[in-house]
Parts: sequence; C-alpha cells; structure tokens
Amino acid sequence: MTLHPKRGGLRRRHCLIAALPGLLTAAPCAHATTLHEAMRRAEALRDQAVRSGDQPYGAVVLRDTEIVGAAPSRVVTATDPTAHAEMEALRDAARRLRTRDLAGCVLVSTSRPCRMCEAAAGWAGISRMVHGEALTDAGPPR
Repeated sequence: MTLHPKRGGLRRRHCLIAALPGLLTAAPCAHATTLHEAMRRAEALRDQAVRSGDQPYGAVVLRDTEIVGAAPSRVVTATDPTAHAEMEALRDAARRLRTRDLAGCVLVSTSRPCRMCEAAAGWAGISRMVHGEALTDAGPPR
C-alpha cells in the first residue's frame, strides 16, 4: 500500500492492482462481443430508469458469457439512497446465484461506479469493473 499524497491516507487500490497483475491491460478483452452486449443491456436499463423517473444509470453483472444480474437505478423510485444501478445489479446477481460470492464476475455499468458501489463490488468479489460507452476498464474494485 502507498500513502495518498493529498489525503495522507493509505491507497488500497494500489495493493489490489498489484495483487491482480495483468488485469489492467490495453489488449482487447476475450469477451469483447459479450461486453458490448452487456453494455447495450445496461444502456437499455438506463433508459428504463429515465422513463420511470429515476436517475440515468444501468448496470449488469456478467459471469463468463451470461448476464447473471441486471438493474436500473432505483434511487428515486424506491426512495432508497443506496439503490444505485450497480448495487441493485449486485443484489440481483447474488439472489439469482444464491450466493454473496461473485468472484470471477464483471460489473458493467453505464458510468463509473461511485465509491459505495466499488466497495460493494469488492465485498462481493467482483473481479473487474467496466463502464461507459467505450467500455473503459475501471480495474478491480478499490
């Protein structure tokens, strides 16, 4: 772990990246087609959230080539400040798979997850996070 220069605190991200070598590479992903399909699904969920009067976010959890969790943002409609699309997709995947261990799964979301969602992804064991139209690799959860 290294010290954060401005905050004087530890940066856990460096430790996780070091522990998972090769995860942040510029090479095309082996699941490129699947990731694009997953992003299209996340975008459809984002559009669904907007139509229902919620915030414009959508997310899916991908295991190998299968979407195992998906959700739009429900912060406004559920009056729940933690009902971010990523959190809801993680909850959906855990329910469907009947486990809290989502090791090996990828979290695909329409925008970069907030710190709460990154932490939840880390606790769930998510191996990789990808966000945005360009499928930017956010790496492992911090």
